[in-house]
Amino acid sequence: MSYPKFFDEVESIKVQDPLSALLGGFRGAYEISYIEVVKAAGHSCPTVAGAYLITQEALKALYPDTPAVRGDIKVEFSEDLEDGVAGVIANVITQITGATDKSGFKGLAGKFARHSLMDFNADIASSARFTRVDNAKSVDVFYNPSSIAPDPSMQPLMQKMMQGMASQEEIKAFGDAWQDRVKRIFENIDSVIKVDA
Repeated sequence: MSYPKFFDEVESIKVQDPLSALLGGFRGAYEISYIEVVKAAGHSCPTVAGAYLITQEALKALYPDTPAVRGDIKVEFSEDLEDGVAGVIANVITQITGATDKSGFKGLAGKFARHSLMDFNADIASSARFTRVDNAKSVDVFYNPSSIAPDPSMQPLMQKMMQGMASQEEIKAFGDAWQDRVKRIFENIDSVIKVDA
């Protein structure tokens, strides 16, 4: 399998999952990597990277000394699920936190429910708000990758691809330039992410 080397350099997110432990799956803390998220999403882009980063930084703020607890984190968005890339972001956050709106696990004997941990159309100004269910501590996370400009060659290359006129070399060049921007987003976390506790 071939993929950009920087995928392996992205800091992984450490979590624990009481439901998984109860059912004999993962016991103790384990890590979710960017490459796992890319496999589930089917692609790597500024949106997928941003969803990964806002989750990573929110969980660091909420769980400074221990791995985050999957299934114990509520997530809110100001957008509707069908607005823009909200669904893509929500899917990535679900993969990491377990939180879902209606489609998730319904629970066991009133515990471990995840189908009610994600809300849309919330009255917030941030990209997303993360709240620990156990202590109600919240953080708002803002993601703005506009300072990380795309390579100028990408637009004309995309036009050629959409018209079916791009060579294999040009298609590769587009993909390389696309992933270079994603890499630069990860390299400039402080410029693209803001966390308000």
